[in-house]
Amino acid sequence: MQTLAGKQFVSPLAALLVLLLTVIVTAGCSSSPKRPVFYPNAHLNRVGGHVAQQDIDACMQLALTSGVNQTKDGEVGRKAASGAAIGSAGAGAWTLVQGGSVGERMAAGAAAGAATGAVRGGIQSTEQSPIFKNFVNRCLSEKGYSVIGWQ
Repeated sequence: MQTLAGKQFVSPLAALLVLLLTVIVTAGCSSSPKRPVFYPNAHLNRVGGHVAQQDIDACMQLALTSGVNQTKDGEVGRKAASGAAIGSAGAGAWTLVQGGSVGERMAAGAAAGAATGAVRGGIQSTEQSPIFKNFVNRCLSEKGYSVIGWQ
């Protein structure tokens, strides 16, 4: 904490370090990618689990080589920017009502909003893209499988 004109505040460097640490920890906690789960129809019973897993891998690879992103890439920056804007606007409005330094509180609100948005974006950027899932589901359906979900 630093003091300026008798008020304590967190330095921008400290806030940035907390933000980066949070994003790194969040990314480290992400689980392995989900895979399709099949209903045990006649096709699955005929080919067996080993061939079914090979077909899943082939359909996932086909999606990737067709240019479909597996995850929701790009969410971190977009969510951080929107969080900063929302936090800044909210803190600025609150300061106008309560009084105080609008610029100071808007900066604090922007930092808090950016941190929140970055963490949310970091979490969402590891989720599989709905387009990727739909592509793989269709590929597997055309091979004779019945996908009931992903886990």
